[in-house]
Amino acid sequence: MLFTDIFNWIISTVGSLGYTGIFLLMLIESSFIPFPSEVIMIPAGYLASKGEMDIIIAILCGILGSLTGALINYYLAIWLGRPLLIRYGKYVLFKEHHLHQMEDFFAKHGHISTFTGRLIPMIRQYISIPAGLARMNLPIFSFYTSLGAGIWVMILTLLGYFIGENEALIKEYLRDIVIILIAACILGLTTYWFFQKQKSKQ
Repeated sequence: MLFTDIFNWIISTVGSLGYTGIFLLMLIESSFIPFPSEVIMIPAGYLASKGEMDIIIAILCGILGSLTGALINYYLAIWLGRPLLIRYGKYVLFKEHHLHQMEDFFAKHGHISTFTGRLIPMIRQYISIPAGLARMNLPIFSFYTSLGAGIWVMILTLLGYFIGENEALIKEYLRDIVIILIAACILGLTTYWFFQKQKSKQ
């Protein structure tokens, strides 16, 4: 009963705010404020199934909101995080050469780290912080953030579109999808590091 009430409230909220609401809520979700994207894009997909929204526009607004929120974290890390780490990092055993190592890492592996990070729960919101600290190339960061966020946004929107208010089925599918995504990321990262190691040997 509680789920149904919350679901109906979110549907009402997203419906009243429209595409702007999707953008703003996904911006919040992708920035430093914890807010589950499931409660935004699943109702948006449900509204699309009822003909009250265009599913393509809803997905694009979700992706754009995610990217904007990630960019907020990225620039906050540059403007606030770097000076703090350089000045006070030594007190927590973080020295300036560690920051240079992070920069080298994201210069070489930022694309795969950002992409896979956007697909893993509890990491997706915060992967842009180390990317910003390392001053990762902005166009590359934006592309892989949008790619990873796009996959996640499409999954959630399609769940809402095809399943709607079925709480049990949504939870079951989400759990299975998250497990598959984590396994795929682990496999992808393992394959990536293997080929990187082989390349360095050559």
